[in-house]
Amino acid sequence: MLKPEEQLEQIRRGSEEIISEEELLKKLRKAYESDTPLRIKAGFDPTAPDLHLGHTVLIQKLKHFQDLGHQVVFLIGDFTGMIGDPTGKNETRKALTKDDVLANAETYKEQVFKILDPSKTEIAFNSTWMEKMTSADMIKLMSQYTVAQMLERDDFSKRYTNNKPISIHEFLYPLVQGYDSVALKSDVELGGTDQKFNLLVGRDLQRNAGQPPQVALTMPILEGLDGVQKMSKSLNNYIGITESPKEMFGKVMSISDDLMFRYYLLLSDRTIADIDQLKADVSEGRKHPMDAKKELAMEIVARFHSDKDAVEAKEGFEQVFSKRENPDDMPEYQMNTETKLLDAITKNGLNFLPSNSEARRLAKQGGIYIDGEKQEDIDKCLPAGEYVLKVGKRKFAKLIVS
Repeated sequence: MLKPEEQLEQIRRGSEEIISEEELLKKLRKAYESDTPLRIKAGFDPTAPDLHLGHTVLIQKLKHFQDLGHQVVFLIGDFTGMIGDPTGKNETRKALTKDDVLANAETYKEQVFKILDPSKTEIAFNSTWMEKMTSADMIKLMSQYTVAQMLERDDFSKRYTNNKPISIHEFLYPLVQGYDSVALKSDVELGGTDQKFNLLVGRDLQRNAGQPPQVALTMPILEGLDGVQKMSKSLNNYIGITESPKEMFGKVMSISDDLMFRYYLLLSDRTIADIDQLKADVSEGRKHPMDAKKELAMEIVARFHSDKDAVEAKEGFEQVFSKRENPDDMPEYQMNTETKLLDAITKNGLNFLPSNSEARRLAKQGGIYIDGEKQEDIDKCLPAGEYVLKVGKRKFAKLIVS
């Protein structure tokens, strides 16, 4: 087991907030000295049958703790799933039936072991203790929080201010999630940034139960393929972990260069030093961004399928990409690393477009591509290398940058 300070350094990776680092370091030191692993909890409501990469940000952080020798508890919220998580909702969320929840829970169990080591993972269902609660037990639980405290939560506060209904049962959600921490005696709970309130409720309920309060660790919400909104099936900007290798590889290749490094940070097994070096190689022109993205896509496909599938998906992508309407007789345009892409496109260069404003308008509409990737920022310069430029539907050129 690594020393506590070294463990903390790895745990910080990609984390948004740790409440508090001082408490976590104390727990890590105690675990190290007693050779007793910490209990690390993360809960997932089985509200849909399949997970996507956005869900795996937390699972990847669980894996970090697991690799450090700690006990991971993957909690399936089959009870809370029937309440419906109100986080971020502008209206009461429809609760799922017991059958829906149980069917989805079975697929979750299969999917998480594509990341976690099953021999070192405890799977728990919060119905195990919640269904044993009597009405008196539930009243006692509810008595530990006030309506005023609940309205401190952002989504409840907004709905109350805007005269939108809040069902009484929705107040139960953070209390049940918090009680899960009591039942599991968790030392650390992980959640997205939108779960901070619920994680802090867990700390309060543990104190009330005479337990040491858990450390709350929040992770960022992963942006979807659009690079703007959170990854979500409803927004169709997701990469499902049960999708085919070909589909998965192609979707990773469609993300922007900036988003690629965020995915590396939150999803990859590469070290921070490796990612920093890769970023430097790309920015300084020693490595093409597309090659870095292919490496990310291969790592993700291999994780959820196999190394063989990753290689075949890469080869399939390259075969399709190389044939994708690129004419054989493209004009070549020589430029240096200080030449803006804008200048290469307009009458200053290839004369594909009559003006800078026309070029910027087309870029904003998604009509300018470099090596098959949309380019919204055409005021940038390209690192040394060879690129295929596509402007509109029919104008192509090979850019040779030196």
